Amino acid sequence: MAKALNFIDPDNLSMTVVLTALNRFLQETHGSKMAFLDGPPPTRLCQPMVDYITKNGGSVYLEKRLKKIHTNSDGSVKHYEFNDGEIVEADVYVSSMPVDPLKLMLPNSWKSMPYFDKLNGLNGVPVINIHIWFDKKLSTVDHLLFSRSPLLSVYADMSLTCKGYRDDDKSMLELVFAPAKEYIGRSDDEIIEATMAELTKLFPNEIGPEEGKAKVEKFHVVKTPLSVYEATPGREEYRPGQTTPVGNFFLAGCFTKQKYLASMEGATFSGKLCAQQIAEAFLEGKIKLGEGQLPNKVAV
Repeated sequence: MAKALNFIDPDNLSMTVVLTALNRFLQETHGSKMAFLDGPPPTRLCQPMVDYITKNGGSVYLEKRLKKIHTNSDGSVKHYEFNDGEIVEADVYVSSMPVDPLKLMLPNSWKSMPYFDKLNGLNGVPVINIHIWFDKKLSTVDHLLFSRSPLLSVYADMSLTCKGYRDDDKSMLELVFAPAKEYIGRSDDEIIEATMAELTKLFPNEIGPEEGKAKVEKFHVVKTPLSVYEATPGREEYRPGQTTPVGNFFLAGCFTKQKYLASMEGATFSGKLCAQQIAEAFLEGKIKLGEGQLPNKVAV
């Protein structure tokens, strides 16, 4: 469970993370319920959000990398500059980048501020996601499973748990390979070899080189060298709130203060908190607006 929560060995993990997770499991009505998308994330998660944003007057830019955050003389954000030279001006600016790239993008004039300096106490942890398609159906269950393997933290048979991958004859395992520090720089073939060695232990009667056992049809390896922040003891004091000392600049991301720690749920909840704090800043007259009665442009 500890590896699944932060992708590091239990001996290195802050027990605050485990206690917080258990508290959510026990106290919230659906705290222990696992849920899966009914298809691939790009079409079932990302595209509906894009559709909602554009329908309500927003724009979504793809294949655009942030090159620089330009500031005014008072330290506030002047505009964002993309890698192709395009400039984006707004009333309010939000960063939802992970903590590591955010630290690289901070303007020099901000880095000495105690709020931003604390970010140096947070560092991303490597993780590897693996998708393996087998030629046979494995004896798994319709749920997310915690693994006893030292390399595989959690896995699920997507042919059972996800409608978009449904297959009654073959299994497709999606696995989290963690801790991944020793493997993040290795080839996909080496990672799959190590994964299969672990799977033969988890499924000794079904996976292996012997005749009649399940064999790999194809696989896909996704490496994330810096993912969620490494939740070692003492990291809580380095996590910032969503409101920064820069009046028109706010933060979102699972590394910011929120109740779900380093997770997709935490990232989503941080966005809600960020939006709430922007609204409060507007009501208190702290945000300088363009024309109109509401912030008419927010750059995220």
